[in-house]
Amino acid sequence: MESSKLYVGNLTYSVNAEQLKELFAQYGTVNDVRVIERKGFGFVEMSSPEEAEKAKEALNDTVFEGRTLKIDEARPPRPRSDFRRY
Repeated sequence: MESSKLYVGNLTYSVNAEQLKELFAQYGTVNDVRVIERKGFGFVEMSSPEEAEKAKEALNDTVFEGRTLKIDEARPPRPRSDFRRY
């Protein structure tokens, strides 16, 4: 894994950043947590790619708050186009 930032998908809408931080802290130092409200996903940044890999391997496809987590390395955001389709 090249990055220390993880995508965390399939979250229940009630999960908050503190809960995710506690969950991932078992696998290393958590630098940043962002939960995207009412979207069911978030991002967790660990202190190193090794810790991110360890957390991904341990938590991917496990049940958290009643939902099966989908964890992968976060990809950079896609550039937005300058025009809108209507």
